[in-house]
Amino acid sequence: MTLRAATLEDVPFIRGLTTRAEYAPFIGDSDEATLRDWLHSPAARVLIWDGGDARGFAVFREIGTPGGVVELFRIALDKAGTGRGDAFFNALLDHAFTELAAERVWFDASGENPRAMTVYDRAGCRREGVQRAHWWRPALGRAVDLHLFGMLRTEWLARRSGSDAR
Repeated sequence: MTLRAATLEDVPFIRGLTTRAEYAPFIGDSDEATLRDWLHSPAARVLIWDGGDARGFAVFREIGTPGGVVELFRIALDKAGTGRGDAFFNALLDHAFTELAAERVWFDASGENPRAMTVYDRAGCRREGVQRAHWWRPALGRAVDLHLFGMLRTEWLARRSGSDAR
């Protein structure tokens, strides 16, 4: 299981995931120009995860902001529901706190994606709020709740050491 920086050659893989009809209630899509911009931005990282039998990608944004707050903006696996989400997500948290020097990681999840929220809960992330009927999903023809999550460096360190900072 490895994380690596995405390249231009990975853009078709990323777009292939973000445009899947079954992912439309959960994940937004960005055009190729936006992905290219993120690939070259010092404030963003696009990562590819190779988990052997599954692959995924993630986008971190807001890197280098005062206070060390980093947004985990987009996450997707090519084979959802295979039990690889925990390993992928934990690798992303480790990356944020070690490689990006984050003091806090925040992200959101569609209320239509309970599988992802279960992964985030198991990783020790805190639910920090819900924006009700907030995110318009054209595939559903309605707005869905947006659940906000976060983790502090102290919480991540406590989980790594076997204690829980909650």
